[in-house]
Amino acid sequence: MQPADVWDNPLVSRYAGAEMAALWSPQRRYGLWRRLWLALAEAQHELGLTAEDGVTPRITPAQLEQMRAHLDDIDFAAVEAYERRFRHDVMAHIHAFGDLCPEARGIIHLGATSCYVTDNADLILMREGLRILARRLRSCIALLSRFAERWKDTPTLGFTHFQPAQLTTVGKRATLWCYDLVLDLSEVERRIADLKFRGAKGTTGTQASFLILFRGDHAKVRELDRRVAAKMGFDSVYPVTGQTYSRKVDSQVLDVLSGIAQSGHKFATDLRLLQHRHEIEEPFETEQVGSSAMAYKRNPMRAERLCGLARFVSSLTVNTAQTASVQWLERTLDDSVNRRLVLPQAFLACDGLLRLYRNIVEGLVVHPEVIAAHVARELPFMATETLLMEAVKRGADRQEAHEIIRRHSLAVAAAVHAGGRNDLLERLSREPIFSGLDLSSLKDPRLFVGRAPQQVDEFLKEVIVPLGISDADDRADPVAV
Repeated sequence: MQPADVWDNPLVSRYAGAEMAALWSPQRRYGLWRRLWLALAEAQHELGLTAEDGVTPRITPAQLEQMRAHLDDIDFAAVEAYERRFRHDVMAHIHAFGDLCPEARGIIHLGATSCYVTDNADLILMREGLRILARRLRSCIALLSRFAERWKDTPTLGFTHFQPAQLTTVGKRATLWCYDLVLDLSEVERRIADLKFRGAKGTTGTQASFLILFRGDHAKVRELDRRVAAKMGFDSVYPVTGQTYSRKVDSQVLDVLSGIAQSGHKFATDLRLLQHRHEIEEPFETEQVGSSAMAYKRNPMRAERLCGLARFVSSLTVNTAQTASVQWLERTLDDSVNRRLVLPQAFLACDGLLRLYRNIVEGLVVHPEVIAAHVARELPFMATETLLMEAVKRGADRQEAHEIIRRHSLAVAAAVHAGGRNDLLERLSREPIFSGLDLSSLKDPRLFVGRAPQQVDEFLKEVIVPLGISDADDRADPVAV
């Protein structure tokens, strides 16, 4: 069949970056399997399985060199043919590798179980995937930080329950999005640091096969575990495993990815609301079409796509949680199909949503005039608390002043809803209880943003600077989505 005749995964063809797609590719995965077989054989050779020691089985430098020469030239057609015969993917790859390394055929996978390659490879792929996501997070944080700095002094309506509340600033709101990503980055980095290697644990995790190979030498078996991990770039191994490492590890990693998705969904949803209000909009290209029927439309399609990807990532945590909970004793195979689907797609979708996140922030369009008009419409209501306190300070009865403000506020609200303007301060200025107060000064929205500008400065200095986020992160991973 031609490519257009079969379903292709849109996570690869539409959303994720080439780097993440290549990471989870068959070439990368099965190349890792071969490197794991080589690392195992090298460590076994170093620990005494040599011709010079006269033990059997014997691992020779020539065998190792032959394995090194064929780490990436994978004949996938041969592998497919072997798997049709054996109904076992690992054995198919062992035989295909052995065909290329005939001298080493007998020592490939020596003492190992299938999970030696499958589990260890997945741990490597997840760690590398997390590093890619960490870089993308830093890029988004850098851009949001710059956006927050630029707009830190611009008053805007703050909302609770999506109803106008006290004022904030455009930049302060951006720090809320940014801090979510800072929390995600911390979790990603912690998970990278905590990930360990399964190592060489044998069929049920007891290392019995390796103990036989090394004639009951427990120290050598422990050293084998450590050396294989070191060769593959890990400082430590999980202290105990069954045939597999605990599937709670997958669940923990997916929880981190779900956290990124939650942050992305929150940002994109906020942007969709703000775009509806025409205050801030996502990028819209010169020839972009918003609707096939309504030519005037500027739909927030990137933010909507980000929300869709985020929802997909978050949904996958249910699968990994269930998989971790239903593993029988030392292992069952019902985890295999789920992990083949969930792990790559979770990373690809998370990569896609962070690429979208960056693309949106790079091109955010702020409309200060619209924001100012919305502020002006609501500001008199927000100024009344200050007016109330000033009147009380001058000796007014608090309850009387409150009632006057309440009565006028309701009348003005009704007028505004009917299309009129907000003249609340003018009405209140004619009330004797407020005489002598300069109500015109209450029309400056900057008086009502609290410490928002200062909070932005403090956030950038105390949170972002210590992360080492630099201008280089602004330019990392440029994407066109």
